[in-house]
Amino acid sequence: MSYTTTADLAESSSSIYNQTFWLAFAANLFLVAANTLTFRFAEFVRFLGGTEAITGQIISIGLVGSLVWRLFLGQSMDRFGVRAVWIASTLMYFAGSLMIAMTTSVGTTLTVARILFSIGLASMLTCALAHVQGLAPPHRRTEIIASYGAAGFLGLIFGALAGDIVFQSFPEGSTLYSILFGLTTGLGLVHGGLGAYMTRDLVHTRPAETPAVHKLFVRYWPPMLLVVTLMMGLVLTVTTIFLTRYATHLGLSGIKTFFSAYALTAFLVRLMTRRWSQRVSRHHMIVYGLASHAVGQVLLLFVTQEWQFLPAAICFGYGHALLFPCIVSLGAGAFPEAYRGTGTTLCLAAIDLGTMTTAPVVGWMIDYHGFHPMLTAASVAVAGATVFYAVWNWRTVDAEVQPKPVVKVAPTEELAPQRLPYEMAFRPTRRDH
Repeated sequence: MSYTTTADLAESSSSIYNQTFWLAFAANLFLVAANTLTFRFAEFVRFLGGTEAITGQIISIGLVGSLVWRLFLGQSMDRFGVRAVWIASTLMYFAGSLMIAMTTSVGTTLTVARILFSIGLASMLTCALAHVQGLAPPHRRTEIIASYGAAGFLGLIFGALAGDIVFQSFPEGSTLYSILFGLTTGLGLVHGGLGAYMTRDLVHTRPAETPAVHKLFVRYWPPMLLVVTLMMGLVLTVTTIFLTRYATHLGLSGIKTFFSAYALTAFLVRLMTRRWSQRVSRHHMIVYGLASHAVGQVLLLFVTQEWQFLPAAICFGYGHALLFPCIVSLGAGAFPEAYRGTGTTLCLAAIDLGTMTTAPVVGWMIDYHGFHPMLTAASVAVAGATVFYAVWNWRTVDAEVQPKPVVKVAPTEELAPQRLPYEMAFRPTRRDH
């Protein structure tokens, strides 16, 4: 019989949080803060004379470009390495965000700028995430993804606050949006610089074979995970693209209350649950996260004052904290190590696919039916997906769940006296005369 000793447990829990991790943590914070500033993109399109439907179309076209690029991104990372792709992605991000800052009308220039921005952003996020996964052993991959992603929630807080400060400090006009997207450009460059520094000594070994992405997708991708990524994309469409317009529609001052509570909740939940995958099935965590998203969209229906965003924000933050590391861990982890870049790319691409397909529909529903019918339909869709996934995967065995350790107890010198059975304890003894 084998035992797991205290020394074994200490060795298995050795620190994965080294200098490289914390640099990646900071880089993620800066990039998410930069992206959060673009949550005002719908306001920008409205300022230039566009509508909600046009906003959805531009976002969708940008994501189409991003998805097409992802067909080559995973292979590029597997073939040329994370560092080269990370630097190239930063240059595309810089060009796109700078073009947005300089755009003065709705048209081809804005669409092309959004495509470049989306491609650069998606690639930078993918490179960072692929790099971080390699810093932990397989059974702690979900944990390090969760810990790394916690930086994004801090970035969400800072980005939302910075956006509100810019909007409150400058009158609406070209100067305001130039400053807003100028900050987006600068923060993205800081992220790219940290990425280049982290990977300066990284040696890449090219795999002997790099199959086409669709072949790898068919061979390794967990099919049921696509339902989850599509619903997460829908939720991101509602919260990151159209929530600011919803706040404006209600006559509220901004979205800092929502995103501050959202990010703080997600940050705390992520820290508390970063090792849940080793005790609770990742499939169960996905069900809890989807259900929380469905409830959050229902709660948005009752908002009339800014503080009433808080209950919905808590639900969205809780759901996001559970869903994202499970999606990446289950999706990318299904691919061999040599094709981990492709696996990570497909995970993020699947979420973008959900945003791409739902953004035009959500924008159309707002234009023709209003915000409340849109939120009702979105909550019903997510709730249905929650039930479907729960029924399909509830009893699926998760390979990452660790068996409870058996700690060997040293035997004592003296054995405790054995207790006699009841009938023997009270049986009269015979005495010899």
